[in-house]
Amino acid sequence: MDRSHAIYLAAAAATAIAGITHVIMSTNSLPNNVNNGILFLVGGIAQVFWVVPMVKKWGRAWYSVGIGGTAVFVALWVITRIPDNPITGRGGPVSQNAIIVESAQIAFLAIASAIIMYEKRKKL
Repeated sequence: MDRSHAIYLAAAAATAIAGITHVIMSTNSLPNNVNNGILFLVGGIAQVFWVVPMVKKWGRAWYSVGIGGTAVFVALWVITRIPDNPITGRGGPVSQNAIIVESAQIAFLAIASAIIMYEKRKKL
């Protein structure tokens, strides 16, 4: 494996960690809050799926969609931590699972952005 492929694997690992953790969180949320459970389940499945475009190097359009979806997830988490927010009306707690997910998502955002810059430079 060449070194350039490692960055794609790192992005795939980051989104896989976030996705798997979201799916696990959905099983805890579904009985209490169906909306959260569905959001975590669907988002987690999408994040796990995003391993494929990263490993197979499907291209910038796919990486950009992954970045956009992940950025929405991060934004939702940040907004729902703020007291009196428009989504939940209260500030939510920060759990250990949330720290794992947000760290993995931020890592994915950084790595996928680096991949896009790498591919742009490689074309020049």
